[in-house]
Amino acid sequence: MPAKKSKKGPTKGSGGKGRRSLEGKSGTLPAEQRHWYEGKQRARAAKRPRPAGDQQGAARQQRRSADSDLLVGRNPVVEALRAGMPATRLFLANSLDPDERVTEAARAAGDRGVEIVEVTRAELDRRCESNGQPGAAHQGMALQVRPYRYWVPEDLLERALESDTAPLIVALDGVTDPHNLGAVARSAAAFDAHGLMIPERRSASVNMTAWKTSAGTLARLPVAQATNLTRALEGFKKAGLFVVGLDAEGDTKLPDLELATGPLVVVVGSEGKGLSRLVRESCDVVASIPIGGAESLNASVAAGVSLYEVARRRGLESE
Repeated sequence: MPAKKSKKGPTKGSGGKGRRSLEGKSGTLPAEQRHWYEGKQRARAAKRPRPAGDQQGAARQQRRSADSDLLVGRNPVVEALRAGMPATRLFLANSLDPDERVTEAARAAGDRGVEIVEVTRAELDRRCESNGQPGAAHQGMALQVRPYRYWVPEDLLERALESDTAPLIVALDGVTDPHNLGAVARSAAAFDAHGLMIPERRSASVNMTAWKTSAGTLARLPVAQATNLTRALEGFKKAGLFVVGLDAEGDTKLPDLELATGPLVVVVGSEGKGLSRLVRESCDVVASIPIGGAESLNASVAAGVSLYEVARRRGLESE
């Protein structure tokens, strides 16, 4: 038997019982007069899912997250503070064994208005890991710095030409290991080179690994980034510098390099392939390092040996 439908009667009103509850209520304020309105709108927008094609917002977020890097280790931190690198925070482990570098870093940070934050070693480990440096030997100290700002090749050339010594620039052709970049920077600074030049693509960059390996010398040694390395080398040649490439198959032995005492660019090839074809063709001379046996030298060692020989030859000429 079908259910009997109930007949809906007239709906009764409040009879004025709720009228008092409405008394004293004013009209709603316009949005521009509500100080909290803008904050609410931002919060709602943040919760609202973005369209799949909205890459601009993601790019802005990525740029914000890359606003700073973490430099770890006592020597790199002290060197960076000495060089006046833009820094925002100095992290010190609360179980730190103080030495002269810790004291100098803390004093330099305080003098420059850099915030000093004391954290546990576990917290410092976590910060290193989130910065892409898991297991980093921070030695209880880390400095939050802004990303490295590269020079342009023309400015590096001008700096070398204005120096009191013959220009000496080191160029890296396809060196992809940041450890090698840092080690070459250390040798370049030791033998009075005016700076480094690296290609924009397919090359190691000045990251925290390179900083650590350089023992902080990257704080005072300019690094230029060239959009086209071959074109930059040609520009250096037009300015009067000689370009010498390093290669095991070079036709000139390094001790016989007569160009060593003149304005010079020393080009170091990649770890596996050596000099690229176009860069090799741009060189005035391709030099080799005479060594015994069948072993070859890696990029940073070859750079160090070559820069020592250039410094030795220049020293003999000045005597």
